Amino acid sequence: MLSGRLGLETASIPHADRHGLLWLSRGNLYVEDGTLRFIASDNSELKSGDYAIPFQRLSMVLIGPGTTVTHDVFRLLARHGTALIAVGDDGVRLYTAPPIGPGDSYLARRQVQLWSNPETRMQVIRKMYAFRIGETPPPKTIEELRGLEGVRMREMYNLLARKYGIEWHGRRYDRSHPESNDDPNQAINHAATAVEAAATVAVVATGTIPALGFIHEDSSNAFSLDIADLFRDEITIPTAFEGLRLMRETGMMDLERQIRKLCGVRFRQKKVISRMIDRIKELIPQ
Repeated sequence: MLSGRLGLETASIPHADRHGLLWLSRGNLYVEDGTLRFIASDNSELKSGDYAIPFQRLSMVLIGPGTTVTHDVFRLLARHGTALIAVGDDGVRLYTAPPIGPGDSYLARRQVQLWSNPETRMQVIRKMYAFRIGETPPPKTIEELRGLEGVRMREMYNLLARKYGIEWHGRRYDRSHPESNDDPNQAINHAATAVEAAATVAVVATGTIPALGFIHEDSSNAFSLDIADLFRDEITIPTAFEGLRLMRETGMMDLERQIRKLCGVRFRQKKVISRMIDRIKELIPQ
């Protein structure tokens, strides 16, 4: 990372591949003489300094807390088809998402084709379950697959609860009163919210349609929920239980903040959003 060449080593992938994501936080994003620049305050992610950004090579700029943006930035990025999205630390919240996508509608049109045909829709659903369990499940109805997944997830909850030393009495979620759930269930809810935000970033980046889910149906963010569920075993549940254990060990009182911070760490360590983008392309192949 060199002054004047911010993100160049990770932003050189073609725009159509949707991997040119640049994360910025705690600084000032502005335009000077047609160049996008970022004045960064010293933080754990970037040393203080004034950096030039090769925005033509980027698909999306994600700005985190503590960032100010001038009007010229929107004008410049819009002209070159680069999205600007406001997120929480490490992508655990998504606040704005212009539907810019990859520059063409192919993935969205292909998603509609796969979704609207019962046979191809089931093929995508079985592929999603294969990602989760490591093998393609036998031909079954969606109801039967959900039943098998329910049994598997109950075993997974019990296994991870024992691993992290969490007392577990089953998954419960009252949508009307989410705060009434016990600590383990609240921790899972907080982690699920963060992972869904990351999945929504991936959906926006690929130009696919959030409302057209294959397994989830009713939510306007159904496809994001489909993608988030692919990372439930690896990210959502382990992070929830680990965060709850850390909160109890350190005496912290804010469970949501603990989970959110830990999710952000996991997103960066495991390159979660880039992997979600890859998963979407595998589910909706060209």
